[in-house]
Amino acid sequence: MATFVLVPGGWKGSWSYEAVVPLLERAGHAVHALTLTGLRPDDEETAVASANLDTHADDVLRHLDRHHLTDVTLVGHSYAGMVISAVADRADGRISRLVHLDAFVPRDGESWWSSTNDYFRSVAAAGAADTGYSIRPPDGGDPRRRRHPLASFLQAARLTGKVAQVPRREFVYCSGWEGRTPFAGLRARLLADPDWLVHELPTGHDAMHEAPQAVAALLLGEGAAGVAA
Repeated sequence: MATFVLVPGGWKGSWSYEAVVPLLERAGHAVHALTLTGLRPDDEETAVASANLDTHADDVLRHLDRHHLTDVTLVGHSYAGMVISAVADRADGRISRLVHLDAFVPRDGESWWSSTNDYFRSVAAAGAADTGYSIRPPDGGDPRRRRHPLASFLQAARLTGKVAQVPRREFVYCSGWEGRTPFAGLRARLLADPDWLVHELPTGHDAMHEAPQAVAALLLGEGAAGVAA
């Protein structure tokens, strides 16, 4: 039995994995889908205003501690690639597999802001104009999305290099939104890195809702073959 910890991307909560969780559980695995500080329905404005990347990494680390989790497959979508990298760097060997699901893979000193493209920087800047500390969700999409803490997008990842000791590291490139994706350059970088396995899904960014069975199959090692460099 594997243990999956699923971390949502910007503006989203644990519900973003709602179609994938039962597929993993049906296969006999333990699944923990998280919602990060500032993105829970009952979070006060002070939590939204103060949460940053360290806060979100600490959320995940506390969950690992509370549930005594080891040998974890840690999955992060989009922004959560920043989070799971920070967690793996600090988790003292408790992470056995990282899956960046159309997600950022930061190097030390990089942030969401420095890693994304001009389109999403403009979305973030416009979305934070009214509060200065939180970003409203982009137009359209699931109505359950919430304002995202701006500081978590701006804070640089502080990585010691321990994340590179995770035995299995994977990146999933969603190719169905080629014109807007900020991950094309990252895909090329990781394809050239023998320590990474790169997969491809022919979906838009929200693969968990567009193709939950394909995402579950990939996490279970049953689909999305690695892409050759």
